[in-house]
Amino acid sequence: MKHLLLVPIVLLAASCTSGGGGSAQSSAQPGHGSITIQIVPNPIVAQHLSGSMYSFPFDAVVRETGGRPVNITRVSADVNALGGIHVASESYEAARISSLGYSTQLAANGELRYHFAPQKAVADERLFSSVSAVLRVDALDDTGTPASAQTAVTVTR
Repeated sequence: MKHLLLVPIVLLAASCTSGGGGSAQSSAQPGHGSITIQIVPNPIVAQHLSGSMYSFPFDAVVRETGGRPVNITRVSADVNALGGIHVASESYEAARISSLGYSTQLAANGELRYHFAPQKAVADERLFSSVSAVLRVDALDDTGTPASAQTAVTVTR
């Protein structure tokens, strides 16, 4: 699978977030499609390349858990710094995701795995403890009922 260039702001967040585990939330209606998202590994382990360059390899795994096919409609990220100041957000709709060569269709009880391997310059290692991000995935099941999931992205050195 190609390296996913889906959400550049997530790459920034992955390169700067604090260590520790993430939290995940999902919402769906009983009897309809439901999704979960998991970052593997979480925390992401920053790998020093040279100078101020780091690599942040991880997979974003989206699973359907409600027993109905779903279509991913949007992937977004919100980035906060310094204790909650919103500094950036990014959102990709289904058409953009598809144009990058990645599936947005998720079979009932199926899984999509997107691989990220961003490389970012981190000029000051103190940034590893001052930025946090939440990755969110929105979907519609085959009846048009919405489902969503989100998880916190964390990084350690």
